[in-house]
Amino acid sequence: MVGSGGVGDAAARIAAERGFFERWVVADYDLARAERTVADVTDRHPGESRFVAARVDASSADAVTALAREHGATHVFNAVDPKFVMPIFEGAMAAGADYLDMAMSLSQRHPERPFSETGVKLGDEQFAAAGDWEAQGRLALVGIGVEPGLSDVFARYAADHLFSEIDELGVRDGANLVVRDDDGNEVFAPSFSMWTTIEECLNPPVVWEQGRGWFTTEPFSEPEVFDFPEGIGPVECVNVEHEEVLLMPRWVEAKRVTFKYGLGDEFIGILKVLSALGLDRTEPVTVKGVQVSPRDVVAAVLPDPATIGPRLTGKTCAGLFVTGTGTDGQPRRTYLHHVVDNTWSMERYGAQCVVWQTAVNPVVALELLATGVWSGSGVLGPEAFDAEPFLTLLAAPQPAGYGSPWGQDER
Repeated sequence: MVGSGGVGDAAARIAAERGFFERWVVADYDLARAERTVADVTDRHPGESRFVAARVDASSADAVTALAREHGATHVFNAVDPKFVMPIFEGAMAAGADYLDMAMSLSQRHPERPFSETGVKLGDEQFAAAGDWEAQGRLALVGIGVEPGLSDVFARYAADHLFSEIDELGVRDGANLVVRDDDGNEVFAPSFSMWTTIEECLNPPVVWEQGRGWFTTEPFSEPEVFDFPEGIGPVECVNVEHEEVLLMPRWVEAKRVTFKYGLGDEFIGILKVLSALGLDRTEPVTVKGVQVSPRDVVAAVLPDPATIGPRLTGKTCAGLFVTGTGTDGQPRRTYLHHVVDNTWSMERYGAQCVVWQTAVNPVVALELLATGVWSGSGVLGPEAFDAEPFLTLLAAPQPAGYGSPWGQDER
């Protein structure tokens, strides 16, 4: 596992309860952080000896290859920001290991028409190498976090079991999370990687339509109020660039695919200011003789998402709203969803809910791959696999499953 930040740390805590692997190498550029993750897992599970810490430079494919070979790794699990996707992806292939990630290779906007046409799309660099992975009999399972990931599994499940014809696969994510300071005042502190959030929210959103293919719109376009379950309630959602729109149409037949995220007015305002000031830029600028990336600075001055759990309250919901014709020939509108309460995830795993919800899905996928329930070669999204074993394992009570049920609302 490359990366022991919030999601990587949570993944290790989840995996420690499972028996499908012999060794789990926790690798990070900061060896001390990887060692903390291993120590925390060991403290929570006395006698646990399968986890080892290592240092790795995620920007170096050669370093990833060397580490994977050193440990005889069968799988390389990418748990860092998407800017490192390609070196980890290429390093895993060179090592002869299978690969999993939760975000795909980065996009580049169209140089002349960024808000109507796609340029380089999310995942294009990875899909360009699909033939090489298939020829080697190796699997790169891309986009297997929560979003993308679980929603893509929901898409496969809806197509196979709930609908005869799908009009729209609409990913809708929202939450009622609040972060407070020591005095109880509400403060701004993103619950997920700020670097990734800026990338997703300020890039032109992508939409897919049958007969038109992929196209882009203005950031924060097509606002709609979506009512989320389990007490979260109505949240305004807007179009955001996300991998599901690039994955679902490759394996699931639908007339339209969208991704909308409940950001809220304050967050949208902050993102717009960052963009106006150029603080979303990734290209280094010189400050008093030092080269720094403005976006890296923004991410560095905000609280680490892995540390805000004790000050966070509320629930997060990830899900897929599917409309179309049911298997009975009647119109159907179904929201498939997964909700995690921060109080539960903190008490049970010591991990805040957003990173825990992201982390559980690649661990479930790794177990299905290790046991042979899922198998394949090439560069594949979650939609390429049978959804039922995944959803069953995720929801089944422990110790047989992961004890995290998902829901289905008819609307």
